[in-house]
Amino acid sequence: MTDIAARNRRNKRAGARWESELRDELRGAGLDIERLRLTGTEDEGDHVVRRAPARHRRYLIIETKNAKFEPGTFMKEALRERDAFAAHRGLDPRDVEAVVVVRRRGASWRDAYVLSTVAEFFDLPVESP
Repeated sequence: MTDIAARNRRNKRAGARWESELRDELRGAGLDIERLRLTGTEDEGDHVVRRAPARHRRYLIIETKNAKFEPGTFMKEALRERDAFAAHRGLDPRDVEAVVVVRRRGASWRDAYVLSTVAEFFDLPVESP
């Protein structure tokens, strides 16, 4: 049991390092980014990028992943966290975009994958059921 616990702690530390690296590098590239701190059911994502007022979407929520690639699971989490971010601030969710940034093993942070949906990326209206 201790081997599993030790592996989980290592994975958690590696994930935290990846979050910090991405945040620091994006700051260095001139983005206005900060770490979000809520966890659990009220989680709002790992980072928020504040965008210039000229853009339709004023905020970008980033969920960072350093794990096995599971796009459906990752996007579901990112969209749920986007909605929590908007709700906590009284924002229209349409003013908040969500993406997942997935680390590529052995590659630079610049070569990480950015995951979205067609609806999110092109700002399409919600379809009725």
